Amino acid sequence: MYVAVKGGERAIDNAHSWLAEERRGDPAVPELSVAQIREQLALAINRVMAEGSLYDPDLAALAIKQARGDLIEAIFLIRAYRTTLPRLAAANPVDTGAMAVDRRVSATFKDLPGGQVLGPTFDYTHRLLDFALMAEGAAPVAATAPADGAPVPRVTGFLNRDGLIEPALPDDTPPPDLTREPLELPAGRPLRLQAITRGDEGFILSLAYSTQRGYGRTHAFVGELRIGAVAVECEIPELGFAVEIGEITVTECETVNQFKGSKTEPPQFTRGYGLVFGQTERKAIAMALVDRALRWQELGEDYVGAPAQDEEFVLSHCDNIQATGFLEHIKLPHYVDFQAELELVRKLRREAQTLQEAAE
Repeated sequence: MYVAVKGGERAIDNAHSWLAEERRGDPAVPELSVAQIREQLALAINRVMAEGSLYDPDLAALAIKQARGDLIEAIFLIRAYRTTLPRLAAANPVDTGAMAVDRRVSATFKDLPGGQVLGPTFDYTHRLLDFALMAEGAAPVAATAPADGAPVPRVTGFLNRDGLIEPALPDDTPPPDLTREPLELPAGRPLRLQAITRGDEGFILSLAYSTQRGYGRTHAFVGELRIGAVAVECEIPELGFAVEIGEITVTECETVNQFKGSKTEPPQFTRGYGLVFGQTERKAIAMALVDRALRWQELGEDYVGAPAQDEEFVLSHCDNIQATGFLEHIKLPHYVDFQAELELVRKLRREAQTLQEAAE
């Protein structure tokens, strides 16, 4: 047994060395720095921070480098590191209404106070390969400065003035913390939103798409999508007031959804909501659609059996770290299990052969 164990250890050490060699690639090519990844792969950084539940661009860049670009592995590394950090304080809820926007668009109103701010986006590009990017060192075209950063009103506020959209009722109840407590079902909306914002972007996107194709259809408009910096504040007991400790970039999406009314609610527009770290607008929009689909019960709608309406299905399968762990564990040794299955199949074949011979 000792020889087998030492042999296994040597094999693992060799695998680590080979992985490091593959990660580095051709030594003749300059090595990517963490700073380069952070500055030039910003959208990958944002996804790792969002699904890793840790806002730190440098650590996200390091994780992406270590994971050779495998974002789920990078998210795993970030979450594992996050568990080692002490919880020093809890920040106040961020005020996204005071956001200094870099991008702000609405699909419901063309002219709105504060204006549409297109910002940095692929939406208006031609989706053609830009071979000029292969000319390393080329200077980028200077961009026009964005708006002055002054807070802009929420689009849903215009509908709310006329009572055409469900009111956003304040709730001072402290929400549960999914990073410190296990998920329990049924889950309230705050806990659902936490799970979805940490959930795998591809999974949430597929569920959102399914609602648009009729599986739990909730016809949605993007009331407002905004991306920008928000202040993070903490209450300091010794001072008796909140102090700003930094800024983070977030993406917020509010959808406006058609609603015919129910036995408990009048005809009105309803809301879906998404909030994600960084510029992560596809995830924020998908999150808002799934959030709205999961609200069928509180709004008195009919349950049509759509996957996006099934809270247990959505919340139990959206986490890519849990999914990856359960999926990839099957490549680990299962020798004893397989031998038992093998013997069972052989036994069944013998019994079937005996019955066939008896019938003949």
